[in-house]
Amino acid sequence: MRVRRSEPVLVHAAAPAAADEEEYYYLSNLDQNVAVLMKTVHVFSPSVERPAGDDAAASIMAALGRVLVHYYPFEGSLVVSADDGRLSVRNDRRGVPFVVADADCELEEIGDVVKAPDAAVQAQLVFVVRGSSEEKAPLLTVQLTRFRCGGFVLGLAMNHCLADGVAAAEFLRSWAETARGVPLSAPPFLDRTVLRARTSPTVAFPHEEFAEMEDVSDLADLRDEPRVHRAFTIDAARLARLKRQTAARSTFVALTAFVWRATARAMRMRPEQRSRLMFAVDVRQRVDPPLPRGFCGNAVVFACCVSAAGDLLAAPVSEAARSVQDAIGRTDDAFVRSAIDHIEVARARAPSMTATTLVTAWNRLGFHTADFGWGEAAQCGPAELPRGEVVMFMRDARDGSMVVLLGLPQSCMEAFQDMVHLL
Repeated sequence: MRVRRSEPVLVHAAAPAAADEEEYYYLSNLDQNVAVLMKTVHVFSPSVERPAGDDAAASIMAALGRVLVHYYPFEGSLVVSADDGRLSVRNDRRGVPFVVADADCELEEIGDVVKAPDAAVQAQLVFVVRGSSEEKAPLLTVQLTRFRCGGFVLGLAMNHCLADGVAAAEFLRSWAETARGVPLSAPPFLDRTVLRARTSPTVAFPHEEFAEMEDVSDLADLRDEPRVHRAFTIDAARLARLKRQTAARSTFVALTAFVWRATARAMRMRPEQRSRLMFAVDVRQRVDPPLPRGFCGNAVVFACCVSAAGDLLAAPVSEAARSVQDAIGRTDDAFVRSAIDHIEVARARAPSMTATTLVTAWNRLGFHTADFGWGEAAQCGPAELPRGEVVMFMRDARDGSMVVLLGLPQSCMEAFQDMVHLL
């Protein structure tokens, strides 16, 4: 596949800045450690009722300008305070680069972006400003790629400090509603000071999610090996069997427990090695009072489980599932406020990921529900392979299966694969 890109056009909000708009837009402590680009692709099949072509590009670009009136920080720029190193957004109305591109093939040739992602193909579907660090790159870039069949792909590169997965999906739906000319179902709530640290910060929990893990298993030596990425499809029958084995309340808990144990075994961790599992928990309804509907920002904290690898692997998977469920239960208002205060007091940054498995679940975000006028997306997914120790969960809406996407050192991947096949 070859893609020919046009020159980027800067899209600005369709209305001038409000008189009370401040020069700098506040980012909370939960936004500070995630200044990385979140790249996604959204595949729209050809529509008999409404052919795509130039109509899609013009309509979606115009709608972006209108929705930016509500999401004005998205066209700003990221700045770092010289005093304390905190990130904020300068509301300089820099604009969102929008690229229209044409592919020399049919849409079906990009393959399955969920079950068989091709990084080389997907890189051509997302526009990134070359030569810029992730902190200095535009906060949002858009590429609309047209295919010969009439279908198109919307590729986004959004700085994660602007939004977590839930907020990013709500932005996409708001944009799509604007394109269809209907009122926003969830107007954004932009005031992130509701997640500001307390006046007298109080750290009431140990917050092992920020702790450094000692490497007693020579895991650093594995970094020299080639890294292999694979996507494993786990059908509904095997998911049901795993839930029974773990006595888990949800598919997420069951699958997360399995992956934690499987990665620890595949990485050949020594029995005394402390193994850590981390996963994001949406706290919108867990804080008191709950965050306003449409909260735009990062509203997740990392729940954490730690166990000696020997204990983790000797116990049944149901024990790991119980640890996961307990960690979710602990993530209440007190824990969230403590985590925010810990970042404030310790200036905590993301720790190294030694002996850590980080699970991120994309299956409940609802990206596919955005309808710009050509129907909902046929496929949605990340546009790049997971980095380091990250494991992605995605759901295939077509058959209800779950897809586990991860990268491991070459010598470890076969062991992980064998454990998946035993499910």
